[in-house]
Amino acid sequence: MKAKQIINAAALSVALAAGGAVTTAQAQSDEPIRFGLCFDLSKSYTFISPQVAQAAQDLAMHVNASGGIDGHPIEMVVKDHGNEPQRGVECYEQLKRDGVFIFNFLSTPVTNAVLPRVMKDENILMQSFVGRGDAVDGEVFEWVFPIGPTYWQQAANDIAYIKSQFEGDFSDAKIGFIYLDYPFGQEPIEILKTLAEKEGFELELYPVPLPGSDQAGAWSKIRRDKPDYVISWLLAGGHVVASKEMRRNRFPIDRYLSSNWLNEVDIANIGAEEATGILRGTNVAGGQEVPIVKTMLDTIYAEGKGSGPESSVRDVYYNTGLAIYSSGIEAARIAVENDGWPLTPESMKAAYESLSGYDGNGLMAPLTVTGEDHGGGGKTRIEQWDGETWVPLTDWSADYLDVVWEVIEESSSKFTVD
Repeated sequence: MKAKQIINAAALSVALAAGGAVTTAQAQSDEPIRFGLCFDLSKSYTFISPQVAQAAQDLAMHVNASGGIDGHPIEMVVKDHGNEPQRGVECYEQLKRDGVFIFNFLSTPVTNAVLPRVMKDENILMQSFVGRGDAVDGEVFEWVFPIGPTYWQQAANDIAYIKSQFEGDFSDAKIGFIYLDYPFGQEPIEILKTLAEKEGFELELYPVPLPGSDQAGAWSKIRRDKPDYVISWLLAGGHVVASKEMRRNRFPIDRYLSSNWLNEVDIANIGAEEATGILRGTNVAGGQEVPIVKTMLDTIYAEGKGSGPESSVRDVYYNTGLAIYSSGIEAARIAVENDGWPLTPESMKAAYESLSGYDGNGLMAPLTVTGEDHGGGGKTRIEQWDGETWVPLTDWSADYLDVVWEVIEESSSKFTVD
């Protein structure tokens, strides 16, 4: 990124955090920049999608209050697809007819169903934390931007953390993997098996049937196998069930390392004190001390203008929404600055690929997106619940990149657009 772009990216971060003006123009005076949010707001993903939509709308409101982007307001168009691929396709086609070309579906099955159409149409598909893991390969998936670490990279980073706890010697280590037995949960298995062979640790798999409420058999086997750590790819109430099984089977909760889908609601349902010691790998900073979150609370919510309940602002999934859309809005700003109006899929793509070291003023791991890597570097960090808040145990980092990218490229090489 050019020096001027780096300065401007930093300026937007500061503006988002402190409420400073992005431009002096009045946002209401020009054609909007529209993001299509076709989300599951009624069925499977209601534990996260409302918070992400709320964060996106709040962020648009905040940027628009400061003039938008060169006078163009941000508009978040929110629709419900109920986690049904056909409804997601219909949402895409409808919004495309309305002139929208930047989309997010926040659902792996829906994203995968729409992806070939987006590629053929050469529109922008935001795919953070869902969808195909190999879509970070920007040379193949030119129009897809899975900003943030894939599940493959998250799992690899988890293994790196556990290795550090063994002081680099995995020779006598046993790692368990408990997961929902459908694509979301199964996705890290190939990476874990590859790393087990490479590093020499023993890997035990513990599948759990949907929806994750029946884990008794898995935890009985964990009690017999005695793994040193258990990596968890469960969701929402699945963590609550796991915590009860850990108590029953006397497995230490500080050896349970969850994917990023473990939030404050789950902690409250487990019990704040009971959850003390639990670990998670995360791709965004949680809590209310993040500058942009504090700004939202001190401005929009203090004025009673929030897009949803204030309680959601105290949840890491709200921060996840801010992370997804702050990088999208920053890309739009760069595109308009570099290529002028109208904003196009081509200028948006080029702008995304120019993000360098962007972290939303401490909101997420620093992102550096290129034409080859549409994920931004794959960094996560490990956090631990101390009974009151999440405490970072590591810096942001991405490990085993060579292993992960070998799997990415092998998978992406098989993709074709009909």
